[in-house]
Amino acid sequence: MNAARIRTLVRKELLAVLRDARSRTVLIVFPILQLAIFSFAATLEVKNVELALLDKDGGKAAVELTQRFAGAPYFTRVFALTRQAEVAPTLERGRAMAVLVINENFSRDVAASRPASVQLLLDGRRSNTAQIVQGYAQHIVEQYDEDLSERAGGAALPATLVARNWFNPNLAYLWFTVPNLIGMLSMVVGLLVTALSVARERELGTFDQLLVSPLSAWEILTGKTLPAMILGLVESALIVAASILIFRIPCHGSLGSMAFSLVLYLFSVVGFGLFISSLCNTQQQAILGTFTFMIPATLLSGFATPLETMPRLLQWVSLANPMRYFLTAIRGIMLKGMSFGMVFDAVWPLAIIAVVTLALAGWFFRKGLD
Repeated sequence: MNAARIRTLVRKELLAVLRDARSRTVLIVFPILQLAIFSFAATLEVKNVELALLDKDGGKAAVELTQRFAGAPYFTRVFALTRQAEVAPTLERGRAMAVLVINENFSRDVAASRPASVQLLLDGRRSNTAQIVQGYAQHIVEQYDEDLSERAGGAALPATLVARNWFNPNLAYLWFTVPNLIGMLSMVVGLLVTALSVARERELGTFDQLLVSPLSAWEILTGKTLPAMILGLVESALIVAASILIFRIPCHGSLGSMAFSLVLYLFSVVGFGLFISSLCNTQQQAILGTFTFMIPATLLSGFATPLETMPRLLQWVSLANPMRYFLTAIRGIMLKGMSFGMVFDAVWPLAIIAVVTLALAGWFFRKGLD
């Protein structure tokens, strides 16, 4: 391969992207904007829950319990119902996620040290949210029960569970979301730059000029790969910097390990992008192909749901997904401080994916040159 010809092609590709104002906006502004939006919008946390209370008892114990629910940080709006007939319409119309019903004899049973129960009615249309809200309510009631037992001089609980969360002590959801977004947005940049490159050449009619130029198939492939790698690494560096400096995500691991995993990851992503680009004749087809690949890749990466909960077939399919390996590495580097050896164990399949996809893209390029 001729280094001077490849350098010229790389320069042409970079100028084609950077001179276009729309391309600069798509590659620089949109990923940063998406990082800001998704960090707060793409969350599985349950906050700002509306809770309705129906206190049929009105006694001291019932009032104390309702005050604990009203003061809990999970519930931003707690309002009272006056009669049983209001319960069903409250849930049906979505006025509240849950209704807490305190029975008539609650305070009397508490005073007599008899088992006292409260009823929590949840809107099961949002099953995940309902389970989390149930956990919040259960924690409040258990804490209330412990305090009553201590005040009454009762025996201590036979066992106490003390939970400690490693790597994310406060369970801050941004610490989970933002590292995942580094992987997703880096993939978007790498895919778009490469997927649009050949399609743009075909639309502008310059692809035929490449075919009759002295460039070989591998020189064209290298000239298309390097600009995407450069832009992808610059964009990824900006996203990582924003994650650490703006969102205050800790980075306990080595930046060298992160750079190594990013390079391997972008190589595998660029391979997919060139493969998509070699199959498309227009930029519109390339964009559709990119998002057709992106959605399954995101879902099968462990971004939102654990891979272990998926059917076995989908777990096998995810083995060809670069994002799966990179998310494991980036979360481990930032939150766990993984060593280089552990990072290498997590990301080495990316090298195989890159070789296979780049070889397929090269085969299609050679076919176009024949």
